[in-house]
Amino acid sequence: MGFYGDRIVPRLIDVACGLKANDPQRERACAGLHGRVVEIGFGSGLNVPFYPATVGSVSAVEPADLGWRLAGKRLAAATVPIERAGLDGQSLPFPDDSFDSALSTWTMCTIPDIAAALAEVRRVLVPGGTLHFVEHGLAPDASVRRWQNRLNPVQKAVAGGCNLNRDIRGLLETAGYRIREIDVFYAEDTPKIVGALSLGVAVPA
Repeated sequence: MGFYGDRIVPRLIDVACGLKANDPQRERACAGLHGRVVEIGFGSGLNVPFYPATVGSVSAVEPADLGWRLAGKRLAAATVPIERAGLDGQSLPFPDDSFDSALSTWTMCTIPDIAAALAEVRRVLVPGGTLHFVEHGLAPDASVRRWQNRLNPVQKAVAGGCNLNRDIRGLLETAGYRIREIDVFYAEDTPKIVGALSLGVAVPA
């Protein structure tokens, strides 16, 4: 990834995604996780404090070594076993039907081949398993979408490949998921181009 991608972007993500204003969304996304969980884009472990007691273990997929190191204090305080078990959400190193739940928070925006990653999550979930998510993406308002499309090349360049304008619901449905619940809204005190959130639960159809 180069110096910027390896050394700077993980710190930027830790700060930007670690804002306290995001905590209620993280808590909502983690609610209902249970059993064996795979977390795609573990980052610096910002979801760890919000894992419910029903979680038995977490397999963390995280490509950035620095992100994993930044997670050190959260890992030490975790009440469930967490292991770094993969580097690439597009190619998960797990057998079929390995997990009861999957978690993705502010991650689908950045994975280069998101269709491949969603197919991999489907593969490793048990029948009836659930994908819990909160993601920023394509806004519900046309005027905001226009600005997202205009600024997307800049966003990708400065934010490690993060896209402003991915259609989260559309991506999930195209990848063969049924949306069990979804809430689309603008985060408070956040510019709408980055604050259009989709939060919910999807099940492989």
